[in-house]
Amino acid sequence: MPHESIFSENLEALFPASRLLHKSAVEVQERPAPEETITSSFGGFIHLVHPGQLSDTVMHRSKRMILDSIGVGLLGSSSHVFELALQHCQQMYAPDYISSVFGRRHTRLSPSLAAFVNGVAVHSMDFDDTWHPATHPSGAVLPALLAIAQMLPGNAKPSGMDLLLAFNVGIEIQGRLMRFSNEAQNIPNRFHPPTVVGPLGSAAACSHLLSLDRLQCSNALAIAASLAGAPMANAATQSKPLHIGNAARLGLEAALLASRGLEASTLILDSTPGCAGFSAFYNDYLPQALPSPVEQDPRFLLEDQDIAFKRFPAHLGMHWVADAACSARELLVNTVGGFHPSMIQNILLRIPLSKYINRPFPESEHQARHSFQFNACTALLDGEVSVQSFSPAFLDRPELLSLLSRVQVEHPQDNPANFNKMYAEVLVTLTTGDVLKGRCDTFYGHWRKPLSRDSLLKKFRANAGAVLPGERVEAIIDAVENIEDMQDCSHLTMHLE
Repeated sequence: MPHESIFSENLEALFPASRLLHKSAVEVQERPAPEETITSSFGGFIHLVHPGQLSDTVMHRSKRMILDSIGVGLLGSSSHVFELALQHCQQMYAPDYISSVFGRRHTRLSPSLAAFVNGVAVHSMDFDDTWHPATHPSGAVLPALLAIAQMLPGNAKPSGMDLLLAFNVGIEIQGRLMRFSNEAQNIPNRFHPPTVVGPLGSAAACSHLLSLDRLQCSNALAIAASLAGAPMANAATQSKPLHIGNAARLGLEAALLASRGLEASTLILDSTPGCAGFSAFYNDYLPQALPSPVEQDPRFLLEDQDIAFKRFPAHLGMHWVADAACSARELLVNTVGGFHPSMIQNILLRIPLSKYINRPFPESEHQARHSFQFNACTALLDGEVSVQSFSPAFLDRPELLSLLSRVQVEHPQDNPANFNKMYAEVLVTLTTGDVLKGRCDTFYGHWRKPLSRDSLLKKFRANAGAVLPGERVEAIIDAVENIEDMQDCSHLTMHLE
């Protein structure tokens, strides 16, 4: 299979000498130092941070994020929305055999399109990780880095540690941007956060992996900002996974454009009265400069703010209501010795007010993944919510539809739409008049109650094993857990096809 592409024709023009491991005979005049702004401080961080500044905690947590993202991406490569995205790329664009596609041996695309379809795979079932403030950070970064790793020439392949550091740069930039706004702390209602901070996280990660200079890193962020933003109205539809795919793809393209010398606003992250930059996405945006990694070792946000890993493929808020419903079901079984839907007169959900996840009668798998009512009733009926819960056979069960018709919803004032503060209560009134209550303040998998290694590996093996043979599943686990020892991180992608 040929490996020629537009990306391989001008690699020396695209990438810095430090990455291509040679020195030019031509002396190049040094650029003048840029004006110190918030935007330039971000560019400096991306350019200057080094592997020795990753703590053991950050390395451990980010490896878990990479492994989980690969697993949900592999499972997602079996979804209908992934198939639609892949067919679109194969039929609308000329072949470009560079970067691997999750779960598809002998299928390769251009780096940009591979980042797109693999990003779609990661979010196709809403099974990917969630951070606080609310966003899905990994899916916007990892597919882009894996695609670039395969794009770079043989004498410039990044190591596993290079990939791990670039990944953390992309995660850090997303988290820093979201912490400049109180609005971003809550479950969103205007823009889907991965489409706002995701392209900039991808651009930052790719810029670091490509060894772009400080000004190019700043330009990449500014270019990505012009490619950012998608409305929440497409949540619970087949288009929502495109948000993650586009974040990965557009951030990668922003870094490549910056590497060619394309310029953009030098104040994109600054708060400039009368001329909105990134502040256009948040009404209360108050940015701060990032300290230079040369002057002080950075404390990565992941050090203090762990990640949430989902146990089943649905919006994060569903995990509270499912666990509360399971608790109510357990009380019912222990009280009467069994369970049948006919025992239930009505169901009251006490949940946060968030319109796009309040769906009384979901009509598709994507709506069901964003329905408090569906996930509560599924947990009551089956004692769990699983991958299979969103299949057509489970969605249309008469007993489930009957339970849905008995659900009422309340929004207590002390229950904000905030993943760090919310709770869920499920009150089940029986035909006898008895009322049983289940409550969840912190579900298993939340950053306050993280999945154990065994639980995370169980999830990964189930997801990846649905697509790959067992020996390759185990090879991926070994590769990710020891990624800092890998000389060429592009070897990881061989296991993912």
